[in-house]
Amino acid sequence: MTAKKKLPIGVQSFRKIRQADYYYVDKTVFVLSLIEEGSYYFLSRPRRFGKSLLIDTFKELFSGSRELFAGLYAEARWDWSAVYPVLAFSFAGGVPGSVEALQQSLIAQLSQYEQQYSLQVPFSEINIRFKALVRQAHEQTGRRVVVLVDEYDKPILDRIEDREEALRLREVLRDFYSVIKDSDAHVRFAFLTGVSKFSKAGIFSGLNNLRDLTVEAPYSAICGYTEKDLETVFSPELEGVDREAVRQWYDGYRWLGENVYNPFDILLFFAKRTFGNYWFESGTPTFLVKLLLERGTFTPKLGETIASEMLLSTFDVDTMPVEALLFQTGYLTVDRVEEIAGSRFFHLRYPNREVYQSLNVILTGAFLGDAGRESQLRLGLVRLLQAADFRGLERHFQALFAAIPHDWHRRNAIGEYEGYYASVFYSHFAALGLDIRVEDTTSQDRVDMAVLFEGRVFLFEFKVVEAEPEGKALAQLLAKSYADKYLDRGDPVYLIGVEFSRRDCGVCGFEVQEAAP
Repeated sequence: MTAKKKLPIGVQSFRKIRQADYYYVDKTVFVLSLIEEGSYYFLSRPRRFGKSLLIDTFKELFSGSRELFAGLYAEARWDWSAVYPVLAFSFAGGVPGSVEALQQSLIAQLSQYEQQYSLQVPFSEINIRFKALVRQAHEQTGRRVVVLVDEYDKPILDRIEDREEALRLREVLRDFYSVIKDSDAHVRFAFLTGVSKFSKAGIFSGLNNLRDLTVEAPYSAICGYTEKDLETVFSPELEGVDREAVRQWYDGYRWLGENVYNPFDILLFFAKRTFGNYWFESGTPTFLVKLLLERGTFTPKLGETIASEMLLSTFDVDTMPVEALLFQTGYLTVDRVEEIAGSRFFHLRYPNREVYQSLNVILTGAFLGDAGRESQLRLGLVRLLQAADFRGLERHFQALFAAIPHDWHRRNAIGEYEGYYASVFYSHFAALGLDIRVEDTTSQDRVDMAVLFEGRVFLFEFKVVEAEPEGKALAQLLAKSYADKYLDRGDPVYLIGVEFSRRDCGVCGFEVQEAAP
């Protein structure tokens, strides 16, 4: 058996990984392919997906660090006699919180390279200094410059809720990045990474010659680990591991090509040998959740989102479609693509159990305005379902909706409709990671929600009534014969009609009947 190596948790230095006996998944086949194909690239991937390590790999390759590539794909295929001047900029570490702080960060990074090449810079403006640096580095070394930018968008994203400051930050970065295009005669290669792809009218307006690799199938696995990577590179870590459970928890990210695992999750799973929401907990998406609630998003259908290719690329400080934000930040991924009349439409889904369950935990907590209360209710729901305690379930859901701030539904765009109540209901169940089918098609119609749990099937129908219970929800379950589709499973099937009072903003009717075989 192959000996175990160190797990590179949080290690973003290619040199450190290669010199200190860490596991490394060889990505140099992608690196060489891109260098051969073109000069200017952009790649969007979620946080903690290996973007910084990829940037550092490019840096070491162009710097001629041959010893680090021993045994890798690139070793015998790269001209090591050619050493290029590399200018690598990063915003992955400390985050500038203002325009002034961003400018100081850029000046510090420029100064480092000006000193390295002993350059005289008579200019004070940042973009002019950058342009002079690129030109002079080319002239001094005789080789065109390589420009690498890691997390190009982080300063803006970290202040996205402060519109005015975000716009000011965007202008500084747009002027800075435009130098790359303006210096084409002096640039050999440029590669930018980030989480979000700002629209061409925004930060990319000054740098519109980038080739976007985000949804190019051949480069789907440029970051992340494939199934083959686990079987080969990480084979020493797989002994005694439930591979199917690992797939359900951490696999499933896809950008048109091969599926990949979340590397941050896999490494922590191997270290701790237990399943956890490692990636999700490393950065709670408070802004995203706030946006979902403000826009009254129907949460049961998040995992079945459809968006045009143009919409997924429509993102800026003033324009943030929920679909684009969910996709770019990694909470939804590509399921399949449909081409209609020359346009591509992306069918998006949750990548895996971790994201599906964790996002709904946060959403339920946001509905309640109390994360601690959400945890208590979630534990109580499991026990009630296991016991099939329907009177307890009725009290449970009355308590759930009573815990929601009284004016929440009035402020929410879907508050006056069944969609609001269904969203709360669904997210509460999904927070358990249960098998849930929303608007599942039967021979008669679509049942609002089906929950399959430990050998039982729970079918829910939701209705909003004016004040007092009217029995409409259970009546529809019976009239439409929703249970027929599930009776063939041989499991008990329970029909549960839930009615919500528009007047009292809570559960007013809760009827249960077991379906006859």
